[in-house]
Amino acid sequence: MIGEDDVITFPLLGEEFPHFEAQTTHGKIKFPDDYKGKWVILFSHPADFTPVCTTEFVAFQKRYNRFKKLGVELVGLSIDQVFSHMKWVEWIKENLGVEIKFPIIADDTGRIAKMIGMIHPSKGTNTVRAVFIIDPKGVLRAMLYYPQELGRNMDEIYRMVEALQISDKNGVAMPANWPNNEVVGDHVIVNPASDEKTARQRLKDAKAKKIECFDWWLCHKKLSKR
Repeated sequence: MIGEDDVITFPLLGEEFPHFEAQTTHGKIKFPDDYKGKWVILFSHPADFTPVCTTEFVAFQKRYNRFKKLGVELVGLSIDQVFSHMKWVEWIKENLGVEIKFPIIADDTGRIAKMIGMIHPSKGTNTVRAVFIIDPKGVLRAMLYYPQELGRNMDEIYRMVEALQISDKNGVAMPANWPNNEVVGDHVIVNPASDEKTARQRLKDAKAKKIECFDWWLCHKKLSKR
């Protein structure tokens, strides 16, 4: 386990995600190498056989096929032995009728959790509810941390991946609460102009109805297909 003097590090957005090998309920994996070419959501939970974590795993599994359609793989993790993971998954299937189809990493030494900042000492020795969204190139694109007492919103995590994929594909930014933004509706944001020439072109495009603008720095458009 992690000692009091151990330094806990955090991966940074835009950097390659740390590499490691681990035992999971589906066998050994090399992360993120084994998921090259796919989006991955790596998430930690405080412990097996706990109520909030159980509701989260069911919620993730209920959306498993939706994530798969986005090309997303789910991978869980906690500081429990693989045998505990296996019994917990078995319990969920027998008692709640839900079969967990994604792997769960057994980080019983805490090595991986320490490496990527999944343990916050002030919250105890268990992993917090961390979420890492990693793109097909193995780059960390987003991360979330929830306290142990608060379960995650899986639909928001799904929205984040979908929005990142659309942003990458179209070179746009995504407004707050997309696709239900209070200012631009389901439109996406045209990246702000960084020079005068581009700013003037933005306004010309607005007059030509190619985009819509409140001003040269706040332009938006509707995508024909997501």
